[in-house]
Amino acid sequence: MNQAIYNIFGNWEETILWSCLQGVMGQVYLGAKGDAAMAELGDFAFYAGKPDEELLRFNPEGRNQDFMIMIPQNEAWELLIESCYGDKARKVTRYAFKKEKDIFNKDRLRQAVLTLPEGYEWRLLKEQEYELCRNSGWARDLVSQFKDYETYERLGLGVVVYKDQELVAGASSYSRYREGIEIEIDTREDHRRKGLAYGCGARLILECLKRGLYPSWDAQNLWSAALARKLGYHFSHAYTAYEICFQVPWPSKNA
Repeated sequence: MNQAIYNIFGNWEETILWSCLQGVMGQVYLGAKGDAAMAELGDFAFYAGKPDEELLRFNPEGRNQDFMIMIPQNEAWELLIESCYGDKARKVTRYAFKKEKDIFNKDRLRQAVLTLPEGYEWRLLKEQEYELCRNSGWARDLVSQFKDYETYERLGLGVVVYKDQELVAGASSYSRYREGIEIEIDTREDHRRKGLAYGCGARLILECLKRGLYPSWDAQNLWSAALARKLGYHFSHAYTAYEICFQVPWPSKNA
């Protein structure tokens, strides 16, 4: 990767961005003037350097045409996003957690894994689970950034929970960078509030530690932030992001 692009993004501690800069996953685009850059992976796009409207409106081939999350480097980018996208942009707060090694209490995580309710069972995310996730709306993001199982097997890592032979929860790598993964956790709606997310998070962290991978956590909301703290992560800072819905009006929360 061009050193100039690294310089534009600076010391931005986001592993999805690192995936792009390292060339593991995602893409990086340089603005026409060479003083702005965009890194994009899945639903996420990071914008840095001198605000550039052309780059902000750039639509790479294969981008999700319905929804994306734009993450601005600073307030100037925030203002440009609001100007460009108007009521298609919803300003939200996300929560970053420190990237710290050797902080996890393995005994506590093992106890969390043992809290799986009766009738539920653990499995590693293998080919059968990959296909189930890929074809299930609620679980798709557990594998959606890996084009096929061979790619997931090489780069990804995940655990799932079954109940009565049905997939009901899981934790997996939303993305991969050289040193670790970005964690994604999902639970089928009718199996929530049973501690499955906590158990899945604990099990995946332990699997990462076995393999020398760092299990990075970035929280979409306060519930996710509370779960991160419970698993042993330390809060770093809140930051601004924009959820872009290209189909206005926004869908209802119950849709």
